[in-house]
Amino acid sequence: MDSERMEYRTMGRSGLQVSTIGLGCNNFGMLLDEPDSTAVVHAALDAGITLFDTSDSYGNSHSEEYLGAALAGHRDDVVIATKFSTRLRPGPYGAGASRKYIVEACEASLRRLGTDYIDLYYQHNLDPATPVEETVDTLDDLIRAGKVRYAGCSNVAGWTLARAQHVAAERGRQRFVACQNEWSLVNRAIEAEVVPACRAYEVGIVPYFPLASGLLTGKYAKGKPFPEGSRLAAASFFAEMATDEVFETVDRLQAVADDSGHSLVELALGWLLHQDGVASVLVGATKPEQVATNAATAGVPLAPDVLAAVTEAAGN
Repeated sequence: MDSERMEYRTMGRSGLQVSTIGLGCNNFGMLLDEPDSTAVVHAALDAGITLFDTSDSYGNSHSEEYLGAALAGHRDDVVIATKFSTRLRPGPYGAGASRKYIVEACEASLRRLGTDYIDLYYQHNLDPATPVEETVDTLDDLIRAGKVRYAGCSNVAGWTLARAQHVAAERGRQRFVACQNEWSLVNRAIEAEVVPACRAYEVGIVPYFPLASGLLTGKYAKGKPFPEGSRLAAASFFAEMATDEVFETVDRLQAVADDSGHSLVELALGWLLHQDGVASVLVGATKPEQVATNAATAGVPLAPDVLAAVTEAAGN
């Protein structure tokens, strides 16, 4: 794909511009070694992707290391998003959203990424043991110190996002500009509360697992073994998604794809990109050619009748 065809949007109520397709780097250090990770990152750069999403927990922290090394020489041209709060070690200080943990986690991520600032820093998971005021204050302090540019949240409920935004505004602190939750045509749970909350507070929505771990690519079929080396074959957690109901939905969506002349991937990513409030859709990849295919969807418009057919096929 020609990088000039990539589209860019602002992240919620902020001036941060991101590519509409972002690269999810959760495979780095898990399925991909450093050279293969670098090849995927460079393919993303060639395709005009500017949003690179990782976490201190991905690939036993190697994802951050591989991403930082691969982006050497390109730092000013990209947006690096990473996350904190997932448990990395045992004991009371190995996870969470306390001031002690966030500051230490931020410093460690900066070292691994080989940079002096993080563009977008997400709280990865809820920490019920820490007051939201402490988390919001700490993130604001990191922003004021120049170590973080913007803050976001991930895997939240609508009420937790609303509360955090209210607390930040009440205390004169920086609010979350992004919310990263799972959202796809076969998992639409966030539409009930999280999406309305994001829209109400002008928070950019960043869906992850938009292809449902490959179920929305057409490479899996009901009643047939999962392909060797695939995500569903490798992890029971992901395989649990492959229910009869999901396969029935995929079959209906495939029929829409066949009738409209679009691929299933174009429908899955394009439908999300047409939803109000979505700033960027994160897609992982294990091969450079997958990056090019996914990035190309950013420039493929879906007609209103196709969008309506996709929505109906997905069950609403």
